[in-house]
Amino acid sequence: MRLKTKLVLAATGLTFAIVLVLSALFVGELLRQRIEQTAAANDVLAREVLLITRQALETGLRANPPSNRSDEALEAAVKDALQNSEALTDVMNGIVRYSPIVQDVSVTDARGVTLVSTDPDEIGQPAGRRVNLEALRYGSVAAQARQVFGKPQVLDTSQSLDRNNETFLIVHVGARSTFLRNSYEPWLQAALVFALLAALAAMIAAALLANLALRPIEEISRKLEMLTMPAGEASAPDNRMLGSGDAMVRAARSIDLLGEQMRTKEAGYTALQANLNQVLDTLRDGILLFTADHRAVMVSDAVAYFLNRPEGVLVGRQLEEIFDKQTALGAAVLDAVAGGEATIVENVTLEDGRQVQISLDRIDDGMGGSNMGTLLTLRDTESAMQIGQELEVARRLAAIGRLTAGVGHEVKNPINAMVVHLELLRSKLAAGGSESFNGAQRHVDILTGEMQRLDRVVQTLADFSRPMEVKLREQDLRHVMGTVMELTAAEMQENGVTVTVEAPPEPLMVRVDGELIRQALLNLLLNGMQAMPDGGAMRVVLYRDHQFAVAEVQDEGVGIPTEVLPRIFELYFTTKPKGSGIGLAMTYRILQLHGGALDVRSNADPQSPNRGTTFAVRLPIVAGAVVADVRKAVDAGGNRKGMGERV
Repeated sequence: MRLKTKLVLAATGLTFAIVLVLSALFVGELLRQRIEQTAAANDVLAREVLLITRQALETGLRANPPSNRSDEALEAAVKDALQNSEALTDVMNGIVRYSPIVQDVSVTDARGVTLVSTDPDEIGQPAGRRVNLEALRYGSVAAQARQVFGKPQVLDTSQSLDRNNETFLIVHVGARSTFLRNSYEPWLQAALVFALLAALAAMIAAALLANLALRPIEEISRKLEMLTMPAGEASAPDNRMLGSGDAMVRAARSIDLLGEQMRTKEAGYTALQANLNQVLDTLRDGILLFTADHRAVMVSDAVAYFLNRPEGVLVGRQLEEIFDKQTALGAAVLDAVAGGEATIVENVTLEDGRQVQISLDRIDDGMGGSNMGTLLTLRDTESAMQIGQELEVARRLAAIGRLTAGVGHEVKNPINAMVVHLELLRSKLAAGGSESFNGAQRHVDILTGEMQRLDRVVQTLADFSRPMEVKLREQDLRHVMGTVMELTAAEMQENGVTVTVEAPPEPLMVRVDGELIRQALLNLLLNGMQAMPDGGAMRVVLYRDHQFAVAEVQDEGVGIPTEVLPRIFELYFTTKPKGSGIGLAMTYRILQLHGGALDVRSNADPQSPNRGTTFAVRLPIVAGAVVADVRKAVDAGGNRKGMGERV
């Protein structure tokens, strides 16, 4: 079988399958709509009977009230009122007479015993078990078809009349499934015929369209064969080159030949591919790729940092239009390009003082031919230095951790021995009675207190260097901050500090160790409070910044001097008389463990109205599926409606 024939048959079969599935969905949707219409109509009839039943009760009980207050007397009076109500009987018989699908209408008590019914044989008998038509309308299409077109049965629609918050009477409207089937069959048969005709028409149309669409393959095959010929023979091809047979096979053979020809040019693009891979690895650098005629074909986002111009304006422009000869960067780039050297690396100082490294690489065709283009890389040396400084801080903290672990171990053992000996000395002095006893005892107590204080310091040092066990769990950063605010509320009030919290209405879900993050935020709040000894206002702002949840703690304190700011995260560094120098270092370490960051900006100028310090905690935010699920659950719970009526 030819490939063209296979494609036509495949397209026709796929179209038929799609139309068949859509037709089945169409027929199923029609069935569902008809069942919904039937259920709605029967519900209206049940409510009408319920209204007449209520009126019959009111009229009958007013005319013939119960003989006493017992339940038996009430049931007898209710039964008598309903059975003697001509209006109720007429309405029930009218529904059965004029509705093509209703088999019977009845009213039962709470125990299910039939009080009145259009079928006299059911009066006084327990109502039989029936399928709920209201529940069927929300079932699957298969379940609906099975109930309607399967074994004959009665589908029930009910409405209850309540008394003292309990079901008193129940109205039942029974629809016979055979009546429904007889009502549905005409339009269902028409829908099936329409679906089959649509599927047949779609098959024919698909076959014709596929055949027409594949006709140009012969022309495509001929042109591909012409492309594979040498340049001198392409203008006058002969039948031997074009061949005869399946056009798809010939086209595939021609494509293979073209692939071989293209692979011979692959070496010319090796250098270009290597440079493009370098672009992906240096996203902080500004990358510009120019063609041989100096037209920009690729400009990275980082170029805007160097030129202060949007990327869309640069692509497609000439080199001279992008770089201004009057600027230091423009002059250096234009001179480097005009120099003709294959590789150039040069450092340039911009007008604003920034140091930029220019790297220029020329790309040839890989076979010693002409120049294909130029790759220009702009690198901010200050950014590289800043990254190096951050790495240095991390290395210093790691070194401090290793140092403190050894110091804590070596110092704690002699301290324990000294404490033991001091206890022995105290016990021996306790046996004396001389005048020197009180003085010696006082010095012993002082030494003991100092040793205990030193032990606490060493223990803190050891705790800081000990590896933390992080127990991650998804939490709302707003709730974590709320817990911290409750912990600090009393102390803030005592120190005259007023704290305001600004948080977004939507959750800020982060995957963190709640206890550690609370400790980090608590350190920042207490640090801000201590920076305002005379009281003041503190502002806590929570917001989302792209893929990070940010918590900013802003105070109106004395600020941090510029020369001190780089050292505030060092262990044991503090400017406070009674500070330990551990809080900020511990906070920085906690955020590192969570893949977050801690930024700080401060203004220590006493004359500035913006004096104070702002610490910004950044934590990676988790996916929003959990939030969406919660909102869906809330919406679903809020849309529930009650059923039934009360007297």
